[in-house]
Formats: sequence, structure tokens, C-alpha cells
Amino acid sequence: MTIAINKLSFADYCSYTDGSDRRYELVDGELIPMSLGTGQHGAIAEYLNEIFKTEIRQRNLSWTAKDMRIGVQSPRGGRWDTSRIPDVTVLTLAQWKSLSQREAIIPLNEAPPLLFVEVVSESTQSTDYRSKRSEYAILEIPEYWIVDPLQERVTICTLFDRYYNERIFTNGDRLISSIFPESTLTAEQVLRAEN
Repeated sequence: MTIAINKLSFADYCSYTDGSDRRYELVDGELIPMSLGTGQHGAIAEYLNEIFKTEIRQRNLSWTAKDMRIGVQSPRGGRWDTSRIPDVTVLTLAQWKSLSQREAIIPLNEAPPLLFVEVVSESTQSTDYRSKRSEYAILEIPEYWIVDPLQERVTICTLFDRYYNERIFTNGDRLISSIFPESTLTAEQVLRAEN
């Protein structure tokens, strides 16, 4: 027995509501409910969001950081009916202000944000390491962090010639970021979400 699923277009997704506060990603036209994740997942996302905001203020940059508030339209398998919501997004203030009067989703025809972070959970391992990595490279997101508390490592992917070069950091390794080059943050601090 086959169950027919009505696929949503990107435009339908942008105006979709089910009357709840639940957030969904759109993957190949299907709504995928986003789980809250563990407390550790939330603590890491919140911690990085605050660290990025501090770095931005200290360097007097016209950027901002937002946790789970911004979506991005994403190519997937040659189709344009996918939208992701990263755990943390760093973008310019101009981009953030442009979202003030519309759905907070950056379409394909706009400049990409500067950095995305995904915090890995049991249910998102494959997606974070494979699907999102490919999609974010195609979107030309300059830097993509995969924070993996399950394997106790942070992978920083830096865009080079439309592909990501990756560096893996563990324990007390200082994270090397092209977006935040002056940061002294370590993998252990991120994974423990502590100062």
C-alpha cells in the first residue's frame, strides 16, 4: 500500500502554519519536524551564539548571530524545495534587517550567510555530516561547523573552490576559524558549553 504525500513548494513552506510553535525543515518538499534535542544540544547552540555575539561586538563588525531563528533555501538533488534551519547562523546586519518584514528564510537568490553551526544528535548524524555539508557548500556558506558531542569533536569546514576543506578539533585544541580568526575557543569549551 502506498500513501500519497502532498509535496510543498518553497513558497508554500514560507507561508505554512499548523497553528503551533513547532518548527519544520522542508526536505524534498516534505515537512520534517525539528526536535528540541537534548539539553546539551541546546546548551551548545546557546553557548556558541553568545560567544559569536561577543566576538562580533569586540571586533566591531556589522554582523549578528542567531540561534535557530533563520532558515535558508537549499538546493537538494537538483530541486529547490528544501529549506534548512541551522542551529546557529552568523550573518550580516544588513541581511538580518532585510528579514524584518518577511519570513526569516534566506532565498537562493540572496547572498549566503557567513557561518552555519549544526550540533549533532543521534537522529541528525547523517544529515549534518553528509546532506547539509553538501547543501551548504553548494550555497557557498564560507564556514560550516559540525559540533559533535557524540564523538566529542568539532569539525570546521572552510569553503575552498566550492568544496569544504575540513579540520577536526578535539579536547583542548584551539578552534581555527577563518570567520573568527582571533578566537581562543577550544573544542572542549564548546562541547562542554563552558567559558
